[in-house]
Amino acid sequence: MFKTLIKCIRDAKVPALLTPIFMLAEAFSEVMIPSIMKNMIDEGINKGDMNNVVKYGVILLIATVAAMFFGITAGVTASRASSRFARNMRWDMYGNIQNFTFSSIDKFSPASLVTRLTTDVNRVQMAFQMIIRITFRAPAMLVFAFIFSFRTSPKLSMTFLYAIPFLVIILIIIIKKAFPIFDKTFKAYDDLNECVEENVRGIRVVKSFVQEGHEISKFQKISNKIFSLFTKAECTVAFNGPAMQIAVYSCIIAISWLGAHVIVESGNGTINPDGLTIGGLTSLFTYTTQILMSLMMLSMIFVMLTMSKASADRCAEVLQEGCDINDGERNIKELKDGSIEFKNVCFKYSDTAENNALDHISVKINSGETVGIIGGTGSSKSTFVQMIPRLYDVTEGEVIVGGENVRDYNLEALRSNVAMVLQKNTLFSGTIYENIRWGDENASDEDVQRVCRLACADEFIRKFPDKYDTYIEQGGSNVSGGQKQRLCIARALLKHPKILILDDSTSAVDTHTDAMIRKAFREEIPNTTKIIIAQRVSSVCDADKIIVLDNGKIADMGTHDELYERGGIYREIYDQQTKGAEEDE
Repeated sequence: MFKTLIKCIRDAKVPALLTPIFMLAEAFSEVMIPSIMKNMIDEGINKGDMNNVVKYGVILLIATVAAMFFGITAGVTASRASSRFARNMRWDMYGNIQNFTFSSIDKFSPASLVTRLTTDVNRVQMAFQMIIRITFRAPAMLVFAFIFSFRTSPKLSMTFLYAIPFLVIILIIIIKKAFPIFDKTFKAYDDLNECVEENVRGIRVVKSFVQEGHEISKFQKISNKIFSLFTKAECTVAFNGPAMQIAVYSCIIAISWLGAHVIVESGNGTINPDGLTIGGLTSLFTYTTQILMSLMMLSMIFVMLTMSKASADRCAEVLQEGCDINDGERNIKELKDGSIEFKNVCFKYSDTAENNALDHISVKINSGETVGIIGGTGSSKSTFVQMIPRLYDVTEGEVIVGGENVRDYNLEALRSNVAMVLQKNTLFSGTIYENIRWGDENASDEDVQRVCRLACADEFIRKFPDKYDTYIEQGGSNVSGGQKQRLCIARALLKHPKILILDDSTSAVDTHTDAMIRKAFREEIPNTTKIIIAQRVSSVCDADKIIVLDNGKIADMGTHDELYERGGIYREIYDQQTKGAEEDE
């Protein structure tokens, strides 16, 4: 984890290295102040020498200003270092997420990734800032203060040695009890974000079924869980403060009693072995505060690191998630044609899965063919086509595209020649032009309008006041489902792919528009291999070949007439839909 996060420092190295130097200088300047005050009291005030009072007063002012300067400078450099560190971490995490394969995405929920990029990074940033500031300042202050206090009175300085074991024991107990609770708390944050995200996405469904109360109670339950966990954790951590106060005031009382006893007895003629003076006793009080406050700061660092360790682990998980689908060794950068062949392909989503999602699939598709895929829900239709652009890798067997194994291709080259319109259509915030140009950022306005005509999208775009400059809201929320599907099809066509995959992407358009789109495909892109997944038989009945999938296996394959003649699943689906259409008429 540490090695992974340390790579994110990069341009934060200089301020991160300067901060400890400034903190050491600040600690030394602060420790000098009690010593200067001791000399001012003993050599100036007690002796009535105003020249010494002025001299040590000026030195005291210089030391104070120096401490302030070094402290402010350290704060600035620490802030710059931690901000750059957090920026680099977010950038690296987001960049790695962009390279996630589908199998990697399955491991992390969207809510969890949002929490890791925001809350967890913020906690790691705060911990990093404390490490480069307090982690150096507190030990330095502790060492410097103890050295100066020992020079002032070796005997009374031993008082601190009794407080340290007490504080260490308390700190160990706090860390052991608090860390598991904080770990649970951060996982609960994922549930909270997931609850909010799900509710916002499904707000129309929630309102239609009048389930606002249910959603509020669900959110309240998770919120109360976080509240109770944080309360429990903070109550545990809160014991650190009283323990420190007990140690500080106990040491002050002990030094006051012993110091006063020594000074009074020395005034009565008794020898003072430490040479302790009133100024020295006064400085010891300050050293006591500095030493024990340094211990308190160290304990707070441990508490902060305890809280941030869970966040650091979660950030490191995202950074360490490797890409299991990479460019092939041969790195082929050109597809000869759009031919596809599955050779005894098996696939399952995880090694622990009992059954294959695809089971011994063997099929050959010639370049330029139109292939329909039909089957019941959960028959692995989408899984079948996701093997072609290597969104997943097969578990067994081979997928041959353009005469070469897909594992041998350069990924960018392969996916640039395979256009997919997924079952879940997604549009991004921006104009229609900007959304369509995801297929080809250098495409002209005429090219964009041409593919929109092929996808039967031009007709409704022209009705918008701003036409192709119409702004699309995030997720395409200001267009209908059918309009969204047609825009996504146009975006895929702009890639000029050798293989076009439509994963149930005309389900929201009417049958007439669906027929027009298929006609445009036949006439305008005859050399492109077209794979159409559909629930409606009418969407695939004129395909060159129809594949019927059932439970991850090919149940039947052939043309519409051949499949209907043989009966089976295809005929059953066709008869049900035809009967339903006749009844509607």
